[in-house]
Amino acid sequence: MLSGGMRLVCCPAVSPAEYFGVAVNAGSRDEQPGEYGLAHFVEHTIFKGTARRRPHHIINRMESVGGELNAFTSKEETYVYSAFPAGNLPRAMELVADLMQNSVFPAAELDRERSVVGEEIDACLDTPAERVYDDFEDMVFAGSQLGHNILGSADTLAGFSSEGCRRWIERNYTAGRMTAFYYGAVAPARVCRALERLFGDVRCGASPRRTAPAPVAVFGERRRVDSHQANTVVGARVGGIYSPDRHALALVVNILGGPGMNSRLNVALRERRGLVYSVEASLTRFTDCGLFTVYYGCDPADNDRCLELVRTQLRVIAERPLTPAALRAAKKQFLGQVQLSAVNVEQTVMNAARSVMFRGEVAPAEELVRRVEAVTADDVMRVAADLRPECCSWLTLG
Repeated sequence: MLSGGMRLVCCPAVSPAEYFGVAVNAGSRDEQPGEYGLAHFVEHTIFKGTARRRPHHIINRMESVGGELNAFTSKEETYVYSAFPAGNLPRAMELVADLMQNSVFPAAELDRERSVVGEEIDACLDTPAERVYDDFEDMVFAGSQLGHNILGSADTLAGFSSEGCRRWIERNYTAGRMTAFYYGAVAPARVCRALERLFGDVRCGASPRRTAPAPVAVFGERRRVDSHQANTVVGARVGGIYSPDRHALALVVNILGGPGMNSRLNVALRERRGLVYSVEASLTRFTDCGLFTVYYGCDPADNDRCLELVRTQLRVIAERPLTPAALRAAKKQFLGQVQLSAVNVEQTVMNAARSVMFRGEVAPAEELVRRVEAVTADDVMRVAADLRPECCSWLTLG
């Protein structure tokens, strides 16, 4: 940890490609009424000029050496980072620091980017397979800061100003909320010294004030939209990133609808009956809660049948214990997928930053293996009980 409270995660590696960036513990759920979409808009517009650089200077700073500059926003996090050929860490660090502290948000550039984000909003609204997730989250988290779209709306977008963007930075891009991450061969002590120099003036700031969403009644709704297929999300609130059941739940989600073609939902809906092109289960974790979802798209005439098949699989995993052989196979597959995912360096280093940001540490791989291997058949049934059909809401667009 740096003197001002900023943290650093270093993943030592000798590699021709390196990564540096900063994760911020601030996202769309930290927006105030009237600011919905501002976190994402700021992430777009910090590239539009600083006190020292014009937009084309920012674009060319990393690309001129073959690198890339990127950013993204989620409900609770913002990432600004660069991938670059080894040997360019000072360049990347200085640029990211400049963007996150000295962006000026020129009015003319904001107007141009407003059009870009407006197109992004329209594209989402015109894509039911994406929109159904946003609409479902709005409903399942109704009345809370988690219950609004990351992109915001045309109305809120129109009200964003240079001053508002600077206030967002000042309020949220503070040292205590920021975790820097680096993947490469430069010694951590050198990286730390450079961070102290580049981010030393960032104020400490307060931790986010977040309130867990109040429960909502289970719902089921079908909304007519112009689409050739019905797009459905089925889901339920679950525990967050600190839940002691997180490893058992991750295993359950993988059994139901993980990336393997042998997942129960894929076999039931696609392989045996040919009702869907794809079906997937996912788990999103926040600091104080989480969300389990199943998505599928099908012919509108088949939606009721697909919904019932999903419900059947949710009930079976909650009420029928896995055999010892099935449990061993599920763990082996899940841990193998985790091992393969480590090949994605970009995602791995950002996951490490997220872990430090929210947990204060990066758990060793052996710890994950130990916790997954410790999951019992009773654990599977216990956590799956919260995913039974009577506990899950659903929304269909189409």
